[in-house]
Amino acid sequence: MPVVWIPSLLRPLVGGQETVTVEGETVGQVMANLEQHYPGIRTRFFQGDRLRPNLSLLVDGELSTRGLLQKVREDSEIRFIPAIHGGSVGAKHPAWLP
Repeated sequence: MPVVWIPSLLRPLVGGQETVTVEGETVGQVMANLEQHYPGIRTRFFQGDRLRPNLSLLVDGELSTRGLLQKVREDSEIRFIPAIHGGSVGAKHPAWLP
């Protein structure tokens, strides 16, 4: 069964576990099954059917843009990490930069 890595701040919602093994053939199915065992956890990762904008989804070490539709294998690892955002084009440097 796929393994979901739980970010440290959310581990109290799953009894302190670092990982949770959950059935499913897509991220959506995995998250639905995770929600059955740990009510309320899905909304920490998704807003409706969309990944929260401050998170990135990795499946088996690869960045996924398919969200809930992403297929997973029996031995897949699912991770949610903080999204990395860049600066804006034409932004001024802070005063402390030369």
